[in-house]
Amino acid sequence: MELTEFEQNFKSYPISRELIFLKNFQDKLPEYSEGFYLLVDDKSGIKTWSENENFLNRLMPFAQANGTGSTYGIWNDGTDKLLNELPIVVFGDEGGVHIVSENILQLMQMLTLDSEISVDFDQAYFYKDEYDYEECEDNASYKNWLKDNFQLEPIEDPNRMIETAQIKYKVAFDNWFKQYYNGE
Repeated sequence: MELTEFEQNFKSYPISRELIFLKNFQDKLPEYSEGFYLLVDDKSGIKTWSENENFLNRLMPFAQANGTGSTYGIWNDGTDKLLNELPIVVFGDEGGVHIVSENILQLMQMLTLDSEISVDFDQAYFYKDEYDYEECEDNASYKNWLKDNFQLEPIEDPNRMIETAQIKYKVAFDNWFKQYYNGE
């Protein structure tokens, strides 16, 4: 995927430094976090929730979230924030839409766990079975890269970050989202 293709995910925003760096890292070392992969998204997945232009214009899907089809997107929360300051949402492949991080850097730090996110109707969470865990080939390099470029340490419990992001954005997101999707 070329950078110009990836930039199409963020039509109303200039792409952030963090996303450019992450894309460049992924180009060299693609196996850095279980289930996660940056991609070009045509919004066909989120159109299953609503085809309303206002809905589609405020959501910017940009990455595969797990191996079963969940997607990460950036939500334009209606403020004057830069792209790298906007909250991250996960759209579950079998239902559920949840705020998962306050911004792209938090999501990038969550990826150090090297585990897919689980998404259901009530919640999104990370779980890593220590007995059945096999580290992604490039995860150690990713952790070093994240520390070198963004001074972020690996984390063991991304669910606390999800809780914090939920406290900050859940009510506003849910109120906005229900204008376009009522669960039927």
